[in-house]
Amino acid sequence: MKEVTSTCIKTGTYETCLYRAGMGNSEAILFIHGSGPGATAWSNWQYALPYFSEKGFDCVAPDLIGFGMSEHPSQLPNGIRSWMRLWVDQLKHLLDELEIERTHLVGNSLGGAIALHLLAEASERINRVVLMGPAGAPFRLTPELDRIWGFYEDPSAEAMSQIIRWFAYDESFIADQLDKISKMRFEAAMDPAVRRSFEAMFPQPRQRIVDDLVLPGATLRRIQQQVLLVHGLNDPIVPVETSYFLAQHLPRVKMMIYGQCSHWTQVEHRDSFHSLLVNFFNSTV
Repeated sequence: MKEVTSTCIKTGTYETCLYRAGMGNSEAILFIHGSGPGATAWSNWQYALPYFSEKGFDCVAPDLIGFGMSEHPSQLPNGIRSWMRLWVDQLKHLLDELEIERTHLVGNSLGGAIALHLLAEASERINRVVLMGPAGAPFRLTPELDRIWGFYEDPSAEAMSQIIRWFAYDESFIADQLDKISKMRFEAAMDPAVRRSFEAMFPQPRQRIVDDLVLPGATLRRIQQQVLLVHGLNDPIVPVETSYFLAQHLPRVKMMIYGQCSHWTQVEHRDSFHSLLVNFFNSTV
């Protein structure tokens, strides 16, 4: 099993902390995490990094600015579009600093929207793209996502435990880890810097945040990379309709829908998910 290392480097104005496995492998994958309270690159990609490094990929998973151990802005961006500008610049600087000319992308939830914005702006740097339960398409804000983004309106360990349950269709497969996961995420979420950034990202009205993440259809139609959409059929957080919308507008797209699956395809169907992505990245068509 390849070792996963962590480090922090300067990316433009901000410092980015990242996890990496398989450095020196010829093809790179940039993993972009989602937006739940206490989310980090490690919480999203701890299973994927060692697996894909063993399959010959240089795997890079940064904490987005405003999350985890990466730097938190002293002057907070105003609105999700300003945060998006910051994240896209962060990832471009990260590729430059790591001397990665081209990379595959895997984006989860909010990370899916970030992957699309990065792809639209720096397509020459991107090979193939996987979007998991992605934002970036129009949908009506779900009660679950509203509660996730509004976590700090009434933060508690119990509320975090409920959120973690929403990520899984059948919580029995994480029953023995639920307390550990919830405690880890709650402790990360209650870091004052993390809380300050998160509250600035996701204020009311949150439907506007969903809408501001959307890429216009004309932009999506110009994307020529192969894109694989992966979604849980029973996702209560970002509904499966977002992937159907993207499938209608992206010109080179494949889609995998997992039945009896919520928002955590990379955890709920880990082995199948990993095999699916390896086949997609290695495919010649």
